Amino acid sequence: MPMVALRSLTRPCSSWRRYPATHRALLLATAAYGLHRLLRNKRRAGGAGGESTSTSEPNGKASGTAHAAKEWSCTRSPSLDRQFLMQLRRILPILFPRFLCREMGLLVLHSLALVSRRLVEHTYELYLHEQTYYRVLHMDSRLANPDQALTEDIAAFGQSVAHLYSNLTKPFLDVLLTTGALIQQAKAKGASFKGPGLIAGLVIYITARVLRASSPRFGKLVAEEAQRKGYLRYVHSRLIANAEEVSFYRGHEVELALLKKSYNEVAQQVRLVLAKRMWYVMLEQFLMKYLWSSSGLVMVALPVISATGYSATDSEEERDRALSLPEEERVSERTEDFTTARNLLISGANAIERIMSSYKEVAELAGYTARVHEMLVVFDEVQRGLYRRPGIQTGIEVTGDGIGEGGTRERVGAHIRGTLKIKGHVVDIETGIKCEDVPIITPTGDIVVSSLSFEVEEGMHLLITGPNGCGKSSLFRILGGLWPVYSGILHKPPPEQMFYIPQRPFMAIGTLRNQVIYPNSPAAMEARGFGDCDLDAIMAIVDLQNVVIREGGWDAERDWKDVLSGGEKQRIGMARMFYHRPTYALLDECTSAVSIDVEGKIFQAAKDQGISLLSITHRPSLWRFHTHMLRFDGEGGWQLEPLDFDTRLSLREEKLRLEAALAGVPRSQRRLRELRCILGEEEGMNADGVNDEGGEEDEEGVMHSEAEA
Repeated sequence: MPMVALRSLTRPCSSWRRYPATHRALLLATAAYGLHRLLRNKRRAGGAGGESTSTSEPNGKASGTAHAAKEWSCTRSPSLDRQFLMQLRRILPILFPRFLCREMGLLVLHSLALVSRRLVEHTYELYLHEQTYYRVLHMDSRLANPDQALTEDIAAFGQSVAHLYSNLTKPFLDVLLTTGALIQQAKAKGASFKGPGLIAGLVIYITARVLRASSPRFGKLVAEEAQRKGYLRYVHSRLIANAEEVSFYRGHEVELALLKKSYNEVAQQVRLVLAKRMWYVMLEQFLMKYLWSSSGLVMVALPVISATGYSATDSEEERDRALSLPEEERVSERTEDFTTARNLLISGANAIERIMSSYKEVAELAGYTARVHEMLVVFDEVQRGLYRRPGIQTGIEVTGDGIGEGGTRERVGAHIRGTLKIKGHVVDIETGIKCEDVPIITPTGDIVVSSLSFEVEEGMHLLITGPNGCGKSSLFRILGGLWPVYSGILHKPPPEQMFYIPQRPFMAIGTLRNQVIYPNSPAAMEARGFGDCDLDAIMAIVDLQNVVIREGGWDAERDWKDVLSGGEKQRIGMARMFYHRPTYALLDECTSAVSIDVEGKIFQAAKDQGISLLSITHRPSLWRFHTHMLRFDGEGGWQLEPLDFDTRLSLREEKLRLEAALAGVPRSQRRLRELRCILGEEEGMNADGVNDEGGEEDEEGVMHSEAEA
């Protein structure tokens, strides 16, 4: 063991001598510093033990210091005062050393990003305010794809605005700084800067004029590209929304051709933009690299050649000293000045090149700005009731000013030319619905009904019938506030007391509970005093208790538009009516896929709860739940009359019997004529050559005699 220890101690010594002297000195200094720190920490630990004994005294120094610090922290709390501003003033120079710096640029970029975010929030609020989204899509045709304008166009607009800082602001600053430095240098050497400045201005002016004249309309090209991309997205979304119908019809080839056509239009536009940009960039680079380079050499050479070596403000001694310099030193100074001026001019030229090259970005920004501005204008105008939607101009044309000036039935089917002016009035009342000379006009300007006047009193249940396209669903859109009242006066309850149920109910994203209480939230449901037990009772009315059990309860989340059948979705729509309990329910063929027994049960429950029904239906089984009928004839006429269910049903049965009895008469007559032609008999004669009429009279006489007998 002693030999092993001795050997281990001698090995480091032998290897220590192999290190250079500098390495050994550095290692010794490091070891000495570590030993010094170790001893000092040890002394502090020993002193802390002594201080711990002194802190036990009530008047100890450490205790007093801690107590004073605690009192200060309790009496001094951070607040928005002068002290805060002083502290912030000391910290801000660390974040932003000067006004024009990289950090300030980043702040500007982030601020512009926040501004674009505010623009997105503002446009979303406009889009979802007072049914603007419906009016933009169905009442106005200026925005073909508002979803793209709300997403891609605003994002591109925000990015273009944010890039303006690096593309315009900094180059402008560089131009100012380099121009000032060149002018100062020219003055210091006694050279004139007017000639080079004139050359620079002339070259820039010529370049700008040439580029402006040869520049394509990038704004229009970019706007057209964005529009075609939006249509391609619309074609894709349309195929996704109607995938089942397309599959049943096997229309994949037609949809594929439409997709290819839309994609080729986008690709064609992109190629056009790239081709025009390529030639423009080639011309731009040629002017800036060759014309500017030659002009720059002339601009730099003129001050250097014409320089006197001293400025106008120099003293006589400085002038004499400059003039007495040897020729070699003068050449050296001029070479130095030439190099400095050349470098400054290159920096300024690069900045001007970035400014002029950014013309393309500014032009593209103009395109995005136009689309965003158009979107905002459309949102604002549709909220004020100004719609522009070109329609098919068929029949008689009348101007928009003629609406509400005593329209007659002869004007039905006419097309309104120009902007539709809203001259009607909507008056909110507590009970009842009353129309006074209200026309039904489609968004395209076609007059369906020139004047409609009827009244639905409290307790009435109105059945609306008529052929397709006569204005039944259009009347519901007017009552629901989707379509404007172009003339006349409409008295109706507020929207909260009217509930519309379409033939295809909308299925929301969320739980099964969200489907029934839509558009309320669970919190709003609880605020109204509803619970899951109440929803169970509603599902029992519409015969959907099994759906709650089958899907796993009210908190189950599914893709409900695919999980539920057509009849189940329609009954979910009726369940929403029982949840909201409106005063009037507008039912637009909303039970066409529901069995007759469940349908009758739902309608009777609605009447028992005091809900007035305004129904569009073709099922005679629902007549007994209504008291009046509004019948459209499809030619602009209408009639409101009481509905007697028993009398009307008996008349309908009699009509069906007569139709069945008379259905075979034409066929029998045609067959009789064919047999006479085959037998070669004359029309009106029987096989024995006797007149049919006489035979018929004989037969009738025999029949009468038999009847008398």
